[in-house]
Amino acid sequence: MLVERLSYREYKGYGITMRLRKREKLGDGLFDRTIKNPMVQLAGVLSYAIILIMRIPLRNVIGEAGIGLFAPAFELFLLITLFTSYAITGAMSGIIRYRVKREQFRNAKKVFRATFFMDLFISAVVSVLIVVFSSKIASILALEPLSRMAVIACAPVLIFSAFIGTYRGYFNGYGLGMLTAHSQYIESISMIICVLFCSGLAYDYGTKVAQLKQNDAFAYAFGASGAMIGVMLSQLITTLHLLVMYVVYSGTLSGKLGMDASRRMETQYSIQRMILENSVPIAFVVILSNVFMLIDQRMFNYCMNVQEMDGVRTTLWGSYYGKFAVFIGVGAAIGVLNVYNYTGRVSNAYEREEYRVMRERIGRAVRRLCIVAFPVAIYMAVLAKAAFTFIFESVDEEVIVWIQKGAVIIVLYGFSFLFAQILYKTRMMRELIFTTLLSLLIHVLAAYLLVQRAYLGADGIIYSLIVFFAVYAALNFFFVSRNLKYRQEWFGGMIFPAAAAGVSGVVVGLVNHLLLEQIGGGLTVLVGILVGVFFYITFLMILRVIGEAELSRMPLGFFFIMFGKNIGVL
Repeated sequence: MLVERLSYREYKGYGITMRLRKREKLGDGLFDRTIKNPMVQLAGVLSYAIILIMRIPLRNVIGEAGIGLFAPAFELFLLITLFTSYAITGAMSGIIRYRVKREQFRNAKKVFRATFFMDLFISAVVSVLIVVFSSKIASILALEPLSRMAVIACAPVLIFSAFIGTYRGYFNGYGLGMLTAHSQYIESISMIICVLFCSGLAYDYGTKVAQLKQNDAFAYAFGASGAMIGVMLSQLITTLHLLVMYVVYSGTLSGKLGMDASRRMETQYSIQRMILENSVPIAFVVILSNVFMLIDQRMFNYCMNVQEMDGVRTTLWGSYYGKFAVFIGVGAAIGVLNVYNYTGRVSNAYEREEYRVMRERIGRAVRRLCIVAFPVAIYMAVLAKAAFTFIFESVDEEVIVWIQKGAVIIVLYGFSFLFAQILYKTRMMRELIFTTLLSLLIHVLAAYLLVQRAYLGADGIIYSLIVFFAVYAALNFFFVSRNLKYRQEWFGGMIFPAAAAGVSGVVVGLVNHLLLEQIGGGLTVLVGILVGVFFYITFLMILRVIGEAELSRMPLGFFFIMFGKNIGVL
């Protein structure tokens, strides 16, 4: 019965990480090392954080107005690839894995080919549509007519993304996740290099065009399109890397065809239908949960136009997208990194029907998230000015206020991610679709009232984002609690870590107030974090949130164990 349940899960492509029955069938045993290597397991999150940070140096090249014109094209690229290079990839890898486990190697290869051509066809059609309707996308969807060149440059990127997605799905299906992880790092690092290089060249050319047309906006428009060309080059580099890896491993994997145990050959139509049936639901969820940035920019631009502030509209959104979103996004990524692996452990316990163990693991994941996310959010708000002084040439007081208001999103996003992943990996897709759709609708309504009616601008966007993630986290938590019989430990799991983080945040605030003018932003951030972490862990020990076992697994944990025993709290 257990084998049947696991097989069905693999067949449906829901992405369970399992060991292959016979490691030697894959030759060098890469899969065993993959599941133990945190740099491989967390490659997706780390790569996303790297791409977020890319916006900081990009702002120095094309300016904040250039970032504002780059934003709609890049967000459009991300949304489309969530389907072609994420949802389809996940479904494909699960279906291939199911067949490889049963030694149906010919059918596994046919799945790869069928998915490859289908994904390529979808991406090509979408690319043509983007080129044809680029003017309407820029003028109507984003209310940024000058972003048209960047939107057009987005079209060819999708073709290479389709190649990347299918090759990654193929490698994941055969248990070669390390190759996929390497490609993600190559993609993110090459994207930074190519984007900065191409945007610089395009911005310089755009400056000459702007002088001829006597309109500085053309320089930013060319810089944004150059940035998207850089994204395209990074996708090309990643595609070539994966193609080389495919050629290197094709001999080993093709050798499995002689051991094929397939009883019948599947048709291309049945495979493609299976891929779409399994990828559309998760694509619906991930696209709806990430489309808010494009919606928010449109509403923000409308608000600025109505207030006759269209002259600074693009620059303000560039500050929001290139500064606020980066700081909050990196903070959220830190929280996700600490609970990312727990969702797989929860899923494994659920599949084995070890429900008590499953609920204990959910509780540990929530507690770990709280221990990390609360101080990150508070320190981000308190040290925002010091960080700006260190990173940027000037202190943007308006953006600092945005970060202080929106720091709570770091915590809410962590809970949204954790409970959404648990719903997804325990096959509660219907509930997940419902929570995602309802949360987005509430966000759109809140943004409409706060931005397009109350004219609160970026502040209204931030408030509506807080509403979005609060509702999303609450609804997901409700379904996890109801369907999995999970009961939250409020004091030890949430309240005490929040209290300890708050008190240590006061200490960090005093450090920031006393040292910022004396030693500068960089040292203030460093000293503030070190002092804050020391007091935070001390308070956690006093409140009995963490003990010697947890401290022994932390960096420099021996120091806190010794300190805790000396002051009598351990």
